[in-house]
Amino acid sequence: MKKIIFSVLALVLLAISCKTTQKNQLRSTQTEINTETSIPIREHSIQSVLWQQLSAEYKALCYQAFNTAKYQLDNLVQENKNSKKPLAIVTDIDETLIDNSPYNANMIKEDVSYSKEDWVYWGKLEQAEAVPGAIEFLKYASSKGIEIFYLSNRYKIQEPETISNLKKLGFPKPEEKFMLLRTSTSGKEDRRQTVLKNYNTIMLLGDNLSDFSELFDKKSTKERAELVEKFKNDFGKSFIVLPNPMYGDWETKGLYQGNYNWSAFQKDSIRRHSLRVYR
Repeated sequence: MKKIIFSVLALVLLAISCKTTQKNQLRSTQTEINTETSIPIREHSIQSVLWQQLSAEYKALCYQAFNTAKYQLDNLVQENKNSKKPLAIVTDIDETLIDNSPYNANMIKEDVSYSKEDWVYWGKLEQAEAVPGAIEFLKYASSKGIEIFYLSNRYKIQEPETISNLKKLGFPKPEEKFMLLRTSTSGKEDRRQTVLKNYNTIMLLGDNLSDFSELFDKKSTKERAELVEKFKNDFGKSFIVLPNPMYGDWETKGLYQGNYNWSAFQKDSIRRHSLRVYR
């Protein structure tokens, strides 16, 4: 009789154990699914947006860049005093001359990725403020008779509000003939070459390495780092780089290898895997 009772108890315990295991497996599976689907799309960028909006260091770096640019401009003008062509500066706009961090902050708030529609809408508001030191430097360059060309990957349809926003802020001559916005390709080399036909470009300003040379276009993180070594004597002289931790080719072309179809979960995995740790 005791053997029968023990056998029944054993079967009951086994059944309970199987059900518990199944429930735990189900919970584990659900946790994995929830983990993958619940990662906020722009959560990872909160710190970088806050740094740009709040840190005094960001402002200091911008002033440092434009102070360096002003100092070097005087040297470059002297070096090119016998130039047969008029002198020019080619500058990027977003995160080089104007600050779009509110747009990036809104993506975090709404938990959405970049979209052309939202980007164009933000531009139409004409609310972007000037990057510290940008207006003063370009006014100084303009006073020296140097022409300013605004080369940006803003879409051509954004030209009216872009010009208006720059005018409101006091940038020199943001006129249609000096605006080189995106029409077909994001590559900027062809537009830089159009300036060189009639001008001697002595300085380029940007927050992305592709603002300076097509050699940086569509390159991996390793290749970009190697190319920086090649151009190391140009940075701080004819190449002036502005800080932008929020977005750029370092992320899309480098970190994500030009693949725009990664899920939020995959991107999170790539970011974590790419961290360099000490053990």
